[in-house]
Amino acid sequence: MRDYPQSMTPPEGVEPVPRRVRAVLAGRVVLDTVHALYVWEWPFYPQYYIPLSDVDPDVLVDEQHVQRVSRGVTRLHGLRVGDTERPGSARVYTDEAVEGLAGTVRFDWAAMDSWFEEDEQVFVHPRNPYTRVDALRSTRTVRVELDGVVLAESSAPVMVFETGLPTRYYLDRTAVHFEHLEPSDTITPCPYKGRTSEYWSVRVGDQLHPDLAWAYDFPTAALLPIAGLVAFYNEKVDVVLDGEPQPRPTTHFFR
Repeated sequence: MRDYPQSMTPPEGVEPVPRRVRAVLAGRVVLDTVHALYVWEWPFYPQYYIPLSDVDPDVLVDEQHVQRVSRGVTRLHGLRVGDTERPGSARVYTDEAVEGLAGTVRFDWAAMDSWFEEDEQVFVHPRNPYTRVDALRSTRTVRVELDGVVLAESSAPVMVFETGLPTRYYLDRTAVHFEHLEPSDTITPCPYKGRTSEYWSVRVGDQLHPDLAWAYDFPTAALLPIAGLVAFYNEKVDVVLDGEPQPRPTTHFFR
C-alpha cells in the first residue's frame, strides 16, 4: 500500500482488511474473521468493523437500545463470557447504516483482553495500513544530553522511522550513562512495536524528569533490531547527530 506523507491524512471511508482478525475475552474467542473492514473514524488510524456472522452470538447481549450515530442506526450490545461482562461495548449496525456497514459490529477496543492480526497481538488500536515503521542500523554518531549532562552516546544506533513521528534513536545499553537514570513503573503499548518492558526517568542535579527513556525487550517481529536498546524522547532531551544539534520536535506526546 502507498504511504501518505506526514502532512496528509489517510483516506476517509471504508476499506477491506486483508488480514485475519481475532479478539479474545476471558479466554474465549469472541470474533474470528477474514472479512473485517477498516473504517476511519478520525484521521490517524482506523477501527475494525466486524461482520456479525463472524462474531460468537452467545457472547452478545442485546441491551434493547437503539442509537443513531454518524454512520447510521445501531443497536447497543454488551459482551458476556461467564462472569465477565462488558456492558455497552458493541454497536451492531442495522440496515439503516451507510453503504457497506449494515450487519457489521463495532467493538470498543478496550472491552477485549487481546486482539490479533493473523497470529500477532496488536495493541492500542488497529495498525494504520498507510503507516510505515522501519528500524535501520546506522553508523551515525548520536549523543543525547539534558541540561549539559551527557545521557548516552553511540556510533551504532538503530534509527526508527515512523510515519508522522520524529526519528527515534535506539542505543545499546553500554552506551547509556545509567547513573543518571532511575527506573519507572510506567509501561506503554504501541500497535507497531509492542509493549515496553522498561521505562526510566532522568535525574539531573536535584530535578527529576519523569519517563524520558524506554526499551522494548520483546518488540514485534518487524522491530526486532530495537530489542533491548534504549531510546529517549527527542521532545524532552537534546540530540546531537554527527555533531549537529537537532531541534526538539513537537508531537502529541509533549506539546
